[in-house]
Amino acid sequence: MKIALITDGIWPYVLGGMQKHSYYLCKYLAQKKIQVDLYHFNQSNYDISKLEFFSEEEKQYITSIIVDFPKPGSLPGHYMRNSYLHSKLIFEAIKDKLQTYNFIYTKGFTGWFLIEQKHARKIKCAKIGVKFHGYEMFQKPPDFKIKLQHIFLLRKPVKEISQKADVVFSYGGKITDIIKSIGIDREKIIELPSGVEVSTLTNQIKPCGEVLKFLFLGRYERRKGIEELNSAIQLLSDQKRKIEFHFIGPIPIDKQLKDPTVIYHGEVRDKTKLTSLIKNCDVLICPSWSEGMPNVILEAMANGLTVLATDVGAVNVLVNDRTGYLINDSNSELIKTELSNIINSTDQEIDIKKQNALDLMKENFVWEKLIEKLIQYIK
Repeated sequence: MKIALITDGIWPYVLGGMQKHSYYLCKYLAQKKIQVDLYHFNQSNYDISKLEFFSEEEKQYITSIIVDFPKPGSLPGHYMRNSYLHSKLIFEAIKDKLQTYNFIYTKGFTGWFLIEQKHARKIKCAKIGVKFHGYEMFQKPPDFKIKLQHIFLLRKPVKEISQKADVVFSYGGKITDIIKSIGIDREKIIELPSGVEVSTLTNQIKPCGEVLKFLFLGRYERRKGIEELNSAIQLLSDQKRKIEFHFIGPIPIDKQLKDPTVIYHGEVRDKTKLTSLIKNCDVLICPSWSEGMPNVILEAMANGLTVLATDVGAVNVLVNDRTGYLINDSNSELIKTELSNIINSTDQEIDIKKQNALDLMKENFVWEKLIEKLIQYIK
């Protein structure tokens, strides 16, 4: 079997949740001895020609094809224009190989021109699948500016690409509902979650200690709800138990709280140190306005944490009453109320959720199992 995997970059050459998902797709397809033509580009200081983040055996099944993303412009809408141009450059790179593929998997806008050409019956090729991370442009925006971007720039092309593709991939949860709402037949939708590697799963949870430790992990981005979380922390009154809030990521100084219970670790790139910091906490907080299936939740649960999160995207596939705490909206009062509930819970109640979260990951969200499902879908 031979697959074209057309991406908007793979981790760590390009950083992001979609890029990490693409990396694992490529890695585990190669482990299954499936030939992968990987279309990608570089935004890092690594030498992309070496593919040094794959094993030598994996690289035997991966052909790297570099299609650089156009340089950003200054005029409004430049990202969409460049995305379309990039999809045309990809089409030029792939058009003579189309008949060699059993399936074509495209990420985001990368297959835009290719899908248009097939839908117009100008080319013949295997089925084309498209994956938009979380269809965030159809989720609730955090402010008016982003709402306008969603309405006037993103929704129309995303809807058209999804409708014209042969297959649409979904993480599940509310993302499937969004995909159906924009006119995609249920038979065209393949639900397949993301996951972690078995080797990253912790053996056992760390029981709650004297200090209950909350964690926010990620960069500052408006839709991640960090401003609402900051307000919620400030709304908390004196607590009967000791608590700490740990922030890992490049949080701007003007977004940092002056509070003795809040600790900022900055950006942590060392994997061993990062894992140690995560395992030292009890509850991940993910108060996003919109999401796909957040890697941060997958990785936290894999390290034995329970999760407080907003019910957006595919979050409810992971977080429920057994594994954590779901709130309906990224609202400071709602976050504060749920934080208070957690703080007033017993250690045993929190530890049970932590164990359930870890068990769920082991059973359903490891790449070694997920890749088998994808291969069966493609066959």
